[in-house]
Amino acid sequence: MIIVPVKEGESIDRALKKLKRKFEKTGVVKELRERQKFSKPSVLKRQERLKAIFIQQLQQQQE
Repeated sequence: MIIVPVKEGESIDRALKKLKRKFEKTGVVKELRERQKFSKPSVLKRQERLKAIFIQQLQQQQE
């Protein structure tokens, strides 16, 4: 459970902003979206491989 302490005199908008930031950092929304659909293991491996290739190309360009 995510708890956002609200200081006295702090606006609700700021508290909501903090809550949204904490949700993004924990990855709750991302995990929920991933659980809504099933992805085959072969598709997941392919995506990881493509991501690794992309990152490697970026690192080579920086050098």
